[in-house]
Amino acid sequence: MFLSPLLREPNRPWVLEDTTAGAVLASSVEAAVDSESRRRGLLGRTGLGDAALVIAPSNAVHTFFMRFPIDVVFVDRTGRVLRIAASVPAWRMTASWRAFATIELAAGTVARIGTAAGHTLALRCAS
Repeated sequence: MFLSPLLREPNRPWVLEDTTAGAVLASSVEAAVDSESRRRGLLGRTGLGDAALVIAPSNAVHTFFMRFPIDVVFVDRTGRVLRIAASVPAWRMTASWRAFATIELAAGTVARIGTAAGHTLALRCAS
């Protein structure tokens, strides 16, 4: 499973890669895998920078009360990209019913890297 390394060792530094594009999507990855961290999400933050928030299990997110737009990547259990919602502004909802996890990135990241549906994402230890 795509998230297994992150779930086994959540305190290690992880990098998120688009292996199809051969590029790094995020140099820092945070997991939201329990109900408290999934509810909190990115609330209260002013931006993501070069980081990503992986929310699992999750097939829908909202940007209510957020201060900045985000790219949302929906993936299946293997890390295959099912759908991308680019530059989602505040006060919106987006979903992909077949997704296992959502990945929230700084707006513009997927366009800059060229990530698209069908690409495969992977986690790599940063150290």
